Amino acid sequence: MQNHKVVSHDEWLAARKQLLAKEKEFTRLRDQLSEERRELPWESVDKNYVFDGPDGKETLAQLFEGRSQLVVYHFMFDPDWDAGCPHCSFWADNFNGIPVHLNHRDVTMVAISRAPQAKLEAYRKRMGWSFKWLSSFGSDFNYDYYVSFTPEEVAKEQSYYNYRLNKPPASEMVGISVFHKDGDGTIFHTYSCYSRGVDMLNGAYHYLDLVPKGRDEAGHSNPQFWVRRHDEYKD
Repeated sequence: MQNHKVVSHDEWLAARKQLLAKEKEFTRLRDQLSEERRELPWESVDKNYVFDGPDGKETLAQLFEGRSQLVVYHFMFDPDWDAGCPHCSFWADNFNGIPVHLNHRDVTMVAISRAPQAKLEAYRKRMGWSFKWLSSFGSDFNYDYYVSFTPEEVAKEQSYYNYRLNKPPASEMVGISVFHKDGDGTIFHTYSCYSRGVDMLNGAYHYLDLVPKGRDEAGHSNPQFWVRRHDEYKD
């Protein structure tokens, strides 16, 4: 940072325009990738998943709330934990204001975790969140979408995550899954992403990518070493 190159305005403008050309190409490639994502084939959802939410028991079909598209954020919260994952909490701090906008584009967004509803509700109030959050406790949902792992999988140090066999670092991992419900009520799983694939939902990271230090996470075995729940930072 102290020895960063400093140039005249004209030189700065020339360099900025050079990068702008690459940014525009990246934007076009991102639009192309998004189109290819939407064109992926779908798979039908045959299980009747039931969740425990703020309004009582709800099926997967009911979570759509009359819309045709559903986004699920798989929030890491093991039933034995006293609080939700601090990193998922960092992501969730980005969620509060967007559901109303998604609703007007035929999209419902919820978070789902394995912890019991009472724990989710207590933690939601602590964090000051307003988005809908449901418990899949007692359901196969988290296991079927590869974000929760059995004690046997953890002990064997082998599980299926992010479309390959991995050593599970914890009993819970992060993910995003997308579903569509057609006019007949049939539900389809259209997309899921995991690991770095969830970066797209963290607006704070996109702002950090703009500043001179960037995310400033290099050189650490755990890049998110600095992340705390928003009420746990010391200053």
